[in-house]
Amino acid sequence: MTTETETPITAYQETNGMIYFARMLDKVRKFASGTLREDFHQNIGISLDGRCCQFLRVSYEDLRTRTLEGGTDNEILDWCMANGRDLDENDLHIWNSFVKKLGWNDPVAEVLAKRKRSSSLENRDEIQTMIEYFEYDEGRKI
Repeated sequence: MTTETETPITAYQETNGMIYFARMLDKVRKFASGTLREDFHQNIGISLDGRCCQFLRVSYEDLRTRTLEGGTDNEILDWCMANGRDLDENDLHIWNSFVKKLGWNDPVAEVLAKRKRSSSLENRDEIQTMIEYFEYDEGRKI
């Protein structure tokens, strides 16, 4: 029997005002259950996952363990803030702005261009950031 694989949820999904966090947890859960699409495996815990954990000041392995113990995304974010750093409204604004612009005129732009080419999306000029790329590559936008 073959397990059906899936992409993670949108990076735009908010958890207590923080974007991307729910996507990272979704990848943890899907990877553990064997349902995460294989092309996501190599970047688990690094790339934007790693930056998110660094921002929260928790290790990815500790976050992974806590996520697999169960609980809602909100509960796990609360755990991160209790064990790493608490986030205020300004912190959330900084994080969300960073994530929404990642790949636009920054060092990640080269990675974005490479991913667009590998997905045959290189002619889609409206894709300017990594999370916009996720939406197209994963079929939420066409």
